Amino acid sequence: MACIVGTGTDMIGEEHLHLPEKAGTAEKSYAQMFRNSPRGGLMQEKHRRRPHYSGKYPRRFEEKYKERNPEKYKDTIEHVISKGSTPAGMHIPIMVDEILDFLQISPGERGLDCTLGYGGHSLKMLEALRGHCGENENGDKGHLYALDVDPIEIVKTRERLKEKGYGEEIFTAVRTNFRNIDEVAEKYGPFDFVLADLGVSSMQIDNPERGFSYKTDGPLDMRLDPTKGEPAAERLKALSEDEIASMLYENSDEPYAAEIAKAIIKVFRSGGKIETTRELSEVVKKAVTMISSKKIVEDSREDAVKKACARTFQALRIDVNSEMEVLYEFLEKLPGAVREGGRICILTFHSGEDRLVKKAFKAGQGDGVYSFVSKEVKRPSREECVRNPRARSTKLRCAVKA
Repeated sequence: MACIVGTGTDMIGEEHLHLPEKAGTAEKSYAQMFRNSPRGGLMQEKHRRRPHYSGKYPRRFEEKYKERNPEKYKDTIEHVISKGSTPAGMHIPIMVDEILDFLQISPGERGLDCTLGYGGHSLKMLEALRGHCGENENGDKGHLYALDVDPIEIVKTRERLKEKGYGEEIFTAVRTNFRNIDEVAEKYGPFDFVLADLGVSSMQIDNPERGFSYKTDGPLDMRLDPTKGEPAAERLKALSEDEIASMLYENSDEPYAAEIAKAIIKVFRSGGKIETTRELSEVVKKAVTMISSKKIVEDSREDAVKKACARTFQALRIDVNSEMEVLYEFLEKLPGAVREGGRICILTFHSGEDRLVKKAFKAGQGDGVYSFVSKEVKRPSREECVRNPRARSTKLRCAVKA
């Protein structure tokens, strides 16, 4: 394990963020992407013309330059959020008050944000660390460590937090998967508080180039770390009809799993390709359109198509990134990374995740690993769901290490 000196970032095992002189091709390319992005505007060497668009408001991700530069266009950001939308390139943290209320962060403590993303939760936890008297009786100001596998977003978020006054003296970003929490804890722990937000960040969902959403056209990729693993398009081609149906049912409770799997395999057998998000969504749409009205469980066929697309993309994303396996491994290692009396919050976004967390917490309490486990899940308030519709499926479970 090695540290990138003077950046407030770190690496675990073989996972790197970037090195100015010795960086590999992938790291250099993503560093360049950052420099050319709105958040990397200060690093740009030449002026870039603003994108032109038809109509009063921009519709495409690349046209929304104001939303992708929140520090400069705050009025635009507030306007978008007030309409119940998430600005392009941003992520609105969910259930912040409920999380902080349970974690009860005190000065001098050591914490871990397992899923850094845009850094919304990390920012609030850093404010809590610094918001009291600044340090404990021993003069320790405390420290927050944050994990992420995304080589693109981790660079931007680290810089964003640094600009807000949270540098390497109080914050360290580590590019690694949270399944490696044991390695992280060995180097930096044990931790007084831990947060894991299992949702995919809006910046990833909204960017067509990442291939997470059926709503925009782009390469069918879906990898949280685009420098590693198999893109969704390649993964889909490698699965049999039964395997696709099982994946859809197990990862998203898809009621039309068999019909969608059959339609996908039919495309491949006829020599067709499914390499973009639009191509996959069209296959799903056609499959659901052919289903008998008696089998449609939603209020309308149009609603059934939208929900089937959302569930299919969710199931494939979970498979591509081995999300359930990662979560299972994380939950097994979690107790060993937390100090006695340490507080834990986990946000889940679908039933499969929640079942795993609930089972692990309940078993841990029975074994004496946890002294407290929340009996019921907490849900976002109605007001928060109106302001941020992406919060609607969120469930929060909490625990305290014995």
